[in-house]
Amino acid sequence: MNLELRQLRYFVTVAEELHFGHAATRLHMTQPPLSQAIQALEALLGAALFLRNRRGVALTPAGAALLPEARRMLAEAAGFAELVQRAASGASGRLVLSFVTSADYSVLPPFLRAWRAAFPAVEIVLQEATSDVQLDDLLHARIDCGLLIPPLPEKARAELDYMKVLDEPLILAAPAGLAALAGSGPVRLQDLPALPLIIFPRKISPALHDAILSCFAAAGVTPVIGQEAIQMQTIVGLVSAGMGLALVPQSVSNLMRPGVEYRSLAAPTPLVETGLAWRRDNPSPVLHGFLELLRNH
Repeated sequence: MNLELRQLRYFVTVAEELHFGHAATRLHMTQPPLSQAIQALEALLGAALFLRNRRGVALTPAGAALLPEARRMLAEAAGFAELVQRAASGASGRLVLSFVTSADYSVLPPFLRAWRAAFPAVEIVLQEATSDVQLDDLLHARIDCGLLIPPLPEKARAELDYMKVLDEPLILAAPAGLAALAGSGPVRLQDLPALPLIIFPRKISPALHDAILSCFAAAGVTPVIGQEAIQMQTIVGLVSAGMGLALVPQSVSNLMRPGVEYRSLAAPTPLVETGLAWRRDNPSPVLHGFLELLRNH
């Protein structure tokens, strides 16, 4: 059965007017082709839809049953264009976004608030992952974009684009109550007790790992690495447990844990960069809407 929306529109118009001449006027056509179209619809459905006599036109029981369904189908069809246009413009759809832990305490919450306000119909799938995992997911097109800590390896730069979104200094996270933390000013690494260092593994985030160790080298201190952890929550949790101290991006100070003091360092530190990476060949309108939002912010 090849039922056309045009036929349903003709049927509904005649059903509302109960007059073929008036319906033809509404449809900007002449009456004979309209009558022929209704007859073809009746033949297709195998039932009369209208009673025609000298007194006028009336719906048959079959026509009365068809009318609400025809209206529903026409309304749904009218929504197709809007649905397609919204998807093409990025106003609806799906975005899979990965993020490093530190982004959850800095750029991610305001970005998501702005995104939700601008594109409320877009589904956002969030995945927490380290930078190395994100890069692999991007190269295999498992995610749309990732908030990560650069640099991008040479093999990744051939396929990915990147945009910096944040620079922030490193600060100290130390067990509360250390004598070196007396007062409220910045601290020097050389004044701290020789506690083990809790740090990211270098293979997970070489830039962050090297930036942390460079701070100690500049202070003339050789730290003993006591624990390695891949999540900021874990690192801060180990500091809270008295297992050692850590240098973390400044935004991590928003992660409050009992027994942890955050302090700025007296000496300048390398800036830790966070940025967004995505596949250059990803055509997603949702992704490009997200990128435009970030650029505007």
